[in-house]
Amino acid sequence: MSDFLSNFILQSLEGNLKTSQYEKDYLDLKMKVSFGMGMPARIPWISFTAPGMSTSNGYYPVFLYYKEQNKLILAYGISETSESSTNWPLDIQDTKRKIIEEIVDAPRYGDSYIFEIYTPQVKDGQVSFLQNNSQIAVEKIFSDLKNIIDYYKRTLEIEVKTEGTLTHSGLFYMEQQLEDFIIENWTETILGQKYDLITEDGILKSQQYQTNIGRIDILAKDKNDSSYVVIELKRNQTSDDTVGQVLRYMGWVKENLKDNNVKGIIVAGKYDEKLHFASTMVENVDVFIYEVNFSLNEHKRKA
Repeated sequence: MSDFLSNFILQSLEGNLKTSQYEKDYLDLKMKVSFGMGMPARIPWISFTAPGMSTSNGYYPVFLYYKEQNKLILAYGISETSESSTNWPLDIQDTKRKIIEEIVDAPRYGDSYIFEIYTPQVKDGQVSFLQNNSQIAVEKIFSDLKNIIDYYKRTLEIEVKTEGTLTHSGLFYMEQQLEDFIIENWTETILGQKYDLITEDGILKSQQYQTNIGRIDILAKDKNDSSYVVIELKRNQTSDDTVGQVLRYMGWVKENLKDNNVKGIIVAGKYDEKLHFASTMVENVDVFIYEVNFSLNEHKRKA
């Protein structure tokens, strides 16, 4: 195992910004190292991103080295450059401390969530690490890194292929585009055959329908009885979170839009046994599985 982490700590203290010597991939994820641009950063970092994610737009495991506090934090990272449409699952957001709670004056990345904290020790050009005032082997940190990466992959539903072929993340990528695709192709979908989108004065209201408890992905109306239909896309959430979210919005529609016959639909990218069993116990909630098919056709030049 390449101990890039010790080299990362040493270089962070030197002020050298060069990164070409570091690997570009780690455990089937893109690995990116940054010591700053133009001048040394106060918080050098190493990120691990899936296809479709980036440090400027997404969420990902990341090492953040707070040099002034001498704390190396393995974090559930969240992009700061732009607000991502997806985030870590609710169980992380609800149970993990934010970095700003550990480092009150954190100049950056304070909204990311803490996985583990380590204290680097440098002596005679060698790096060791403490955790809770006890020395640990660097292998322990790499084990922690593998654990958070494994969890990250599960949240994205990435299928990791180990036989040497390319890692395919089409499912995750499509989930980022799926909502727009469904809206733009509404009349061609099975949903469009049964439900109507809501418009007011020629303006579409169905997509990202605003409520005081959040935004419904798509709110439609049944063609037959005009009852409302709450449509939620299962992105990076757990099945339990998705079912709970649909039920919350259905409850909101029932109370605020006065519809006792409101229905719910969950759109997912693959069969999920947990989702199946949950939906069978909830009246008026259906599950749709989407499939993506691509084809290439050669363009024939005219003679």
